[in-house]
Amino acid sequence: MVPDITQPKELRQAALQWLADCDAVHKADGVRDLALAWTSGKIGLDANASLAVTRTIPGRPEKPELVSPLLVKRRSMNTPEGRAILIHALAHIEFNAINLALDAIWRFDGMPREYYSDWMQVADEEALHFSLLTGHLKVLGYSYGDFPAHNSLWEMATKTQHDILARIALVPRTMEARGLDATPPLRAKLAQAGDDKAASILDTILRDEIGHVAIGNRWYAYICGQRGLEPVTTFAQLSKEYAAPLLRGPFNLVARRAAGFTEVELKALS
Repeated sequence: MVPDITQPKELRQAALQWLADCDAVHKADGVRDLALAWTSGKIGLDANASLAVTRTIPGRPEKPELVSPLLVKRRSMNTPEGRAILIHALAHIEFNAINLALDAIWRFDGMPREYYSDWMQVADEEALHFSLLTGHLKVLGYSYGDFPAHNSLWEMATKTQHDILARIALVPRTMEARGLDATPPLRAKLAQAGDDKAASILDTILRDEIGHVAIGNRWYAYICGQRGLEPVTTFAQLSKEYAAPLLRGPFNLVARRAAGFTEVELKALS
């Protein structure tokens, strides 16, 4: 890990600092260091502080080039380049996921301490996933930034930046939850192509992502309760208002149940 001696001693300020960092590897290492400092009690929390953005967020490196999802390369899994393109796409998702968790920490004030602790855990695990994927990418002869990537995940974060309920409903519970459905078939293709290491990394990611979506579900239910809203109808309204992508099956119902989706919500998917 890369400790940063200038890191603020308050969690939300530190999260904003790392969100603005443009070096992907430095960001991932710094977030892991921040998580350790938080769990060991070395930094505090001011949940009600009003924070000012003084740098462009999220910070990102010059590469990868960001393009339309339709222009992202796809190749056969039977070639090293094809597997590298997939691993690169997954690494970019994890990089965005680090930023999303950090943004959830600094942007939304007045939440219980457990909220910030939960999203710090998410940021830490997303940073681990990014490091695992980029490490394997190097084994395949490539680096993060070698292929174009799309930015759909962060675009939804921007659309929902003014409302914590919309953010949690449509990012962790919608866009990130799609990973619960997509990961098993990708894992199977990688294993079939003989890339057991990549398959093992995806096992770790799926396990952790179930927990991340569960955190989203928990805080969505909490905020709905605080506002006196019915969760299922509210979710449908938010999806329409913010033009969330339509969810198409097949769905990983086992993983979605483990992540806390109710049977009513699962039925609504179909």
